[in-house]
This record gives sequence, structure tokens and C-alpha cells, in this order.
Amino acid sequence: MTASAKSVCYFGFYLYVVAITLMIAPNFLLSTLQIPETNEVWIRVVGVLAFGIGYYYHRAGAGNLQSFFIHTVTIRLFVFIAFGVFVLQNYVSPVLILFGAADLAGAIWTWIALRKEK
Repeated sequence: MTASAKSVCYFGFYLYVVAITLMIAPNFLLSTLQIPETNEVWIRVVGVLAFGIGYYYHRAGAGNLQSFFIHTVTIRLFVFIAFGVFVLQNYVSPVLILFGAADLAGAIWTWIALRKEK
């Protein structure tokens, strides 16, 4: 597996962990982010969607789908920026930046790996 494939595949595993937490114990993650806890189903639905996205990342990495990898760099950078804007607008606790930082770190890892593989 190439370095870029590993970076995408492993990011998929990170998303699995976040997704499973949202599906099984969403209030644990919400309280960690200093977001009000909820018993509504929407947060679990977000977990299901995150699991699906994690599956795409995992399988694309395992299958070495290079054309997918560059798009993950773009979207993970967007996620980091969006989370930063949410914090600056006081929509959410600054703790959310940590999750955005995971996206940013993954994007940088993939981008560097792709450049080295050219």
C-alpha cells in the first residue's frame, strides 16, 4: 500500500471511531466538545453518515484509488476551515478545532505523500 493510500485508509478508521461513538454514546462526544447533550436521533444519524464516509475512505485507501485521494485533501481542508469559522462565530466550543486539526493533519499527510509519489 502506498503512503497516500495508507493515509486515506487510516483516516477511514478514525472516522469509524468517531461514527461508532456518535451512534452508541453520542453524548460522550457532545459533552467533550462542550455541546449540549441530546436524546434526539439526529446525532446518531450523523454517526451513520460518518460511518459511510469512513467506509469510502477505508476502501478507497485499501484499493489504492489514487484519483480519490486528492479530493480528500480538498474536503478535509474545507472541514478544518469550516470548523474554525464555527468557533470564530461562537457556534461551538474551541474544542471542535481539535477535530478539525485531525482533518488538517490527514490532509497534509495525504498531500505530502501524493507529491512524493509523482
